[in-house]
Amino acid sequence: MNLLTQNSKLKKTSTLLNKRVFNFGIPAYKSASGKLTCPMALECVKFCYAKKGAYIWSNVKPAFEKRYELTKTTEFISKMNDEIKKKKADFVRIHDSGDYYSRAYLDKWLKIAAQNPDVKFYSYTNMVEMFKNTILPDNFDVIYSNSGKQKHMIDRNTDRHTEIFKSKDELIAAGYANASENDLNATKWFNTTNKVGLIYH
Repeated sequence: MNLLTQNSKLKKTSTLLNKRVFNFGIPAYKSASGKLTCPMALECVKFCYAKKGAYIWSNVKPAFEKRYELTKTTEFISKMNDEIKKKKADFVRIHDSGDYYSRAYLDKWLKIAAQNPDVKFYSYTNMVEMFKNTILPDNFDVIYSNSGKQKHMIDRNTDRHTEIFKSKDELIAAGYANASENDLNATKWFNTTNKVGLIYH
């Protein structure tokens, strides 16, 4: 089972920047058994790109379930460390689908980041309160999604956050960095502002 993969956007980003950018995904919103994988999702559930297209193909969906089940085991950290080394990842986007469904799960990713200091980790999340009570290592970055139950906790002046636009022109006019084509424009390493713009698709 591949723990780290590349969707079309990350393949494009990798080619553009000559960096090895991979993603890790678990089921969007709910697992097959009904467990919430995005506990703080709200209106984003309606337009979640990870609940359609290739993400729900019969040959793809089971892989997300297997990865989710692995995250609940004690083997997850060591297996992810092995995968990162095997793929020689420069950047790992955690969750092109799913979210940090528990504190224990987040702690596993923090340990993985600490054990791979030369790799940069980033993710979008609706788990605002949990991250505001967490000290992140320098190689870990989060972008708050402005579409969850805790969006009222986002300080738009200081917190890295998303805004979804209908067009690229609207995005640029609002002063947001375009992360719809280059995924790493969402991160602190490529975007010195806290404004991350995405175009609805």
